[in-house]
Amino acid sequence: MEGEVLMPRVSRMIVQNQTAVYHVMSRTALDGFPLEAFEKDYLLGLIKRMSSLFFTEVFGFTLMDNHFHLLVKMLPEHEFTDEAVKERLVQFYGEKRAVAWEGRLPFVRQKLASLSEFMREIKVNFTRFYNKRHGRRGYFWGDRFKSVIVEEGETLINCLAYIDLNPVRAGIVERPEDYRWNSLGYHIQTNNKENFLSTDFGLKQFSVNGEKERVRLYRQYVYETGAIPQADKPYTKTIPEKIVTEERERNFEIGRKERFLYRTRYFTDSGIIGSREFVSGTYQQFKHLFQSKHEKKPKSVKGLDGVFSLKRLSEII
Repeated sequence: MEGEVLMPRVSRMIVQNQTAVYHVMSRTALDGFPLEAFEKDYLLGLIKRMSSLFFTEVFGFTLMDNHFHLLVKMLPEHEFTDEAVKERLVQFYGEKRAVAWEGRLPFVRQKLASLSEFMREIKVNFTRFYNKRHGRRGYFWGDRFKSVIVEEGETLINCLAYIDLNPVRAGIVERPEDYRWNSLGYHIQTNNKENFLSTDFGLKQFSVNGEKERVRLYRQYVYETGAIPQADKPYTKTIPEKIVTEERERNFEIGRKERFLYRTRYFTDSGIIGSREFVSGTYQQFKHLFQSKHEKKPKSVKGLDGVFSLKRLSEII
C-alpha cells in the first residue's frame, strides 16, 4: 500500500556451537480453534519423530487449540560423530534412504543442529497433513515462530511450569496432568513413553536417582505454582486450593522456595531470560542485531528474585 512503511525482518537470536535451551511458540493463522484432538495427536507424534532425528532434548510442551509451546534444548553438531549422525538417519529414514544422505554429512550435521530447521520440519509437515485432511490449500501457521533463550536451572523449571499450566490457566482442566497434550500429562498418563521427555532440569533439588521421583518433585512444583494467581492476568484460572491441599497430603513434602513468576509474559515476550550474568553474556553474542548504539542492560523481572530479561525480538529494530 502507498505510504506503508515495512519493518525490517529481525534476525533470530540463535546460540552458535554450544548447548542452548529455547522456549518456542507458534500460533495458527486460521480463525477459531482448529487443532482438535486428532490434530494434536498427530502434531505430538510429529514433534516426537523430529526430536529423534534432530540434535535435541525436549523438556516439555503444551499443544492448545490454536497454538503450541515447546521447551527444547538444541545440542551443538560437534557433539555427534559421523557414526551417530548415520545412526539417526537410518533410524528415521531406513537404511536404503539413509544411504543417499551419507555423501552430504556436513550439510546434514548443520541441519540437525538448527532450531529453525527443526521447527520448519514440524510446521511444514503438519501443514501438509492438515491441508490434506481438510481438503484445503495455503498456510496453516501464522507469523514465524517466537523463541526465547532460557537459562537452565531455576528459570528453566519456572518456564516449564508456565508451559504445563496453560490448560489450567485457560480453564480447560483443574489438574495439569489431566490434559493429554502437555508434558506433565504425558509423564503421568504414558509414564513418559519412549523416554521422549528429559527430566534433567539442572536443579540440585531435582538431582535425585530415578525419573519417578524427579517427576514427583516437578509435579509438586507445578501444583504450588499453579495455585498462585497471576497479578497481571486476574481472569485466568488457578489450581483450586482444595486440590493443592489434597496433593500436599499425598506427599508434597518440599514446598517451593521461591514464588512463581507472576508476570509470565516474560517467558514469551523476552528475547533472553535468566540470571543477570546469563542475560548479559548471551546479549554480547547478539549485539549486532540491535539498532541502538547504547548498551542494553538486563532488567529485573518482578515476582522472581534473581531473574532478569532483555527485550523481545520484535522490539529489536
